[in-house]
Amino acid sequence: MAKIPKSPKKDKNPVVAAAPAASAGAVPDKGGDRVAPESGGRNAPIINIGIDRQDRAAIAEGLSRVLADTYTLYLTTHNFHWNVTGPHFNSLHAMFMAQYTELWNATDVIAERIRALGHYAPGSYAEFSKIATVPDVPLQPPRAMEMVRILVKGHETVSRIAREFIPVAEEAGDDPTADMLTARCTVHDQTAWMLRSLLEE
Repeated sequence: MAKIPKSPKKDKNPVVAAAPAASAGAVPDKGGDRVAPESGGRNAPIINIGIDRQDRAAIAEGLSRVLADTYTLYLTTHNFHWNVTGPHFNSLHAMFMAQYTELWNATDVIAERIRALGHYAPGSYAEFSKIATVPDVPLQPPRAMEMVRILVKGHETVSRIAREFIPVAEEAGDDPTADMLTARCTVHDQTAWMLRSLLEE
């Protein structure tokens, strides 16, 4: 009678390597650096939320890019709130405050979703600069309407980046992330429209 080969023992705490893009979809490459390392330790149970480890890694990478862009846009908007001048000061100062407050709150939601997926969220200028698509704040404060143009482009950029990862989350069965990204697109699209309206004559 032939012997049945023993299955290899699974490592209870496998070493986390740079996981490839998820089977659910490819994560767009931005600089080639992985920025959402897997978290966990010997005493914590293995995450079992119905999403494969590989898929969770890809989603966390995508969310990290959305987080970097959201934070960069937040910083730009807050900078413009401080530095706007001209006849539209009062209205733009107040509008920018409402917008940067919304963006600031969104960074927490995005980062905590990354953590819920079992990965660390990036949170440094060094990490964000590697993966953000939204450009950094201009060194010299631009004129008021140029600030508005910059913010229109910023919101449209974050919306495009977020949309790239909705299919990745959907195909992995991660409805909470897909819903969150859809909601973020709604906010960015509406904000871009409102800002763009200021530029129309």
